[in-house]
Amino acid sequence: MRTSPSSPPPVVPLFALLVAAFCLAAPLAAEAPREKASVATLPPMGAHSVWVPDRLTLHNVLFDGDSGEVLGMVDSPSLITPKTPLLVRSRNEIYSVDIAHSRGTRGERVDFVSVYDATTLSFKHEIVFPTQSGSSNTSQQYAELIGERFIGVFNQFPNTSVAIIDLVEQRFVEEIVITGCAGVYPIDAHRFASLCGDGTSIAIELDESGSYKQLSRSAPFFDVIEDPVAMSAGRSELRWTFVSFAGQVHTIDYSEATPTVAASWSLTDEADQSDRWRPGGLQYVAVHRKSGRLFVVMHQGGPGSHKDAGPEVWVWDMATQQRVSRFESPNLTAAFLGSFMGVTEDSFLHGVLNWVLPSGGIHTIAVSQDESPVLFVRNGMLGAVGVLDATNGNSLRSLTEAGLSGPTLRVP
Repeated sequence: MRTSPSSPPPVVPLFALLVAAFCLAAPLAAEAPREKASVATLPPMGAHSVWVPDRLTLHNVLFDGDSGEVLGMVDSPSLITPKTPLLVRSRNEIYSVDIAHSRGTRGERVDFVSVYDATTLSFKHEIVFPTQSGSSNTSQQYAELIGERFIGVFNQFPNTSVAIIDLVEQRFVEEIVITGCAGVYPIDAHRFASLCGDGTSIAIELDESGSYKQLSRSAPFFDVIEDPVAMSAGRSELRWTFVSFAGQVHTIDYSEATPTVAASWSLTDEADQSDRWRPGGLQYVAVHRKSGRLFVVMHQGGPGSHKDAGPEVWVWDMATQQRVSRFESPNLTAAFLGSFMGVTEDSFLHGVLNWVLPSGGIHTIAVSQDESPVLFVRNGMLGAVGVLDATNGNSLRSLTEAGLSGPTLRVP
C-alpha cells in the first residue's frame, strides 16, 4: 500500500535503523579509553623554587626557576595582597594565612591558617585564630615562621599585635601587643623582632609553649622623620639589615638578649648622590647569607620616590661595604606582552619587542641561598618575573605565567 506524504514513517524500518546505528556505535564506544582520576605530585622544592603572588587573581603560583615551569598554586582569597606561603620541610607542609567573610566580601570574618600537603598541595586542615591579620600593599613580614613550630601573624586592627599559632598542636596560643611596632622578623625557634616607629627594634622571646616571655629593645638606629626605613629587609642568620630611603644601611644583631646596632654606612658615594641614585621599590632589599652580598634595587629620584621602580640592582660586599656589581633589570614589559603573543624569548620578534617596548624597571627582588644563587626580579604591575644569575647579573629566563600584578616574591 502506498502511503501519503503526510503519513508517519513505518515503525519497523525506523526501529531497525536505530538498532543498526547502536550496533555500529557499540564497538567504537567499547574501544574508547576510560579516564582515570589521578593526583599530580610535586617534587621536593629546589633551591630555585619561588612563590609569586598575584593580587588580582588572589593566589600564589609556585615556579621552578630553573625550568620556568609552573609547579602548583595556592589560593589566598579576600586579601589586598596574598601573603606568600610558608614551608616546613620536616613536616612536608605548606601554610597559608587566609581570611574569609560569610557573605563573600562582607559579613562575619574568620582568620585562619590553611595547611596543605607539600607533595600534592591537597588541603589537610585549618587553624582558626581570633585576631584580624593585617594586609597591605606588600604584606611583607606579616606572616612568618618562628622556628618550625610557630607562626607569627601581624595584626593591625584593633591592636598592632602578633598572633602566635602553634602548628604542631594546631591551636592559637595568644596575642602579643606590640604598640607602635610592625612586622614579624624571625630570629630563632623562640624569638622574633619587630620594627618600631620610634626608630628602634624590639625582640620578643616566647617560652616553650609559644606564650610571651620577655621583650627587649634596641637603641634608636634611624630617624623616622628625616630618613625612615621600610619593611623590606634582608636576613643573615641572627642579623637583619634594613636600608633607609636615602640609602643608609642599618644592621641589627639579635644574637644577644638585647638587640645591638652596628654602625650604619651609605650605599652611595658623592658621585652617586649627585646623580640622584637612591634605593626604592616595594621589596627592594635581599641578602645572600653565605657570600655576604647585599642586593638593592636602585633608581634616580628624590625624596618621596622610595616606591619607584628601579632600572638597576646594585650589589655590595657587606664585610667591606664596597659595591661589587651593577645589574641592569631585564625588560619585563617585553616578557609579559610577548607571552600573550606566543613569542618565545629566543626569537627575533622577542628581540624586537625588547628594543621597542620601554622597560618599566623592577620593584621587587629575592635571592636563593644556594652555592649558585639566582636573583628573582619583578615589576609590581606586570605578570612576569625575571631570573638572573646572582653572581654576574646575566638574564637566564623569564617566568611568564605569573598572573597579572603583584609586589612580592618568596624563595621557600
